[in-house]
Amino acid sequence: MTETAELKIDVTPKAVDKIRQAFAKQGVSGGLRLGVLGGGCSGLSYQFKFDTKPRATDHVFDYDDVKVFIDPKSMIFLKGMTLDYKESLMQSGFEFINPNAHKSCGCGTSFSS
Repeated sequence: MTETAELKIDVTPKAVDKIRQAFAKQGVSGGLRLGVLGGGCSGLSYQFKFDTKPRATDHVFDYDDVKVFIDPKSMIFLKGMTLDYKESLMQSGFEFINPNAHKSCGCGTSFSS
């Protein structure tokens, strides 16, 4: 499925670089699957994993040489989201900046809409 303006997500250049590094380190190819699953301390949890190819109904986003796959059900919760990578003295990791999340937990991997 092609991306449209209302079904858009952003991945920052720093996050793209970290995804690219993770692919190289793991020796895998394909794309990054972002999704939403039921569970977590706030009701929904982000899914973040490697996938060799998109499914027929996936929304596929291309950032330089990094592809991101999102299934239609997850897209409802992820549209408008920005995926970033933050580094600090205390912790480093991916950060989900999601305008659809009305409440999130302290770990940043669980939310409710």
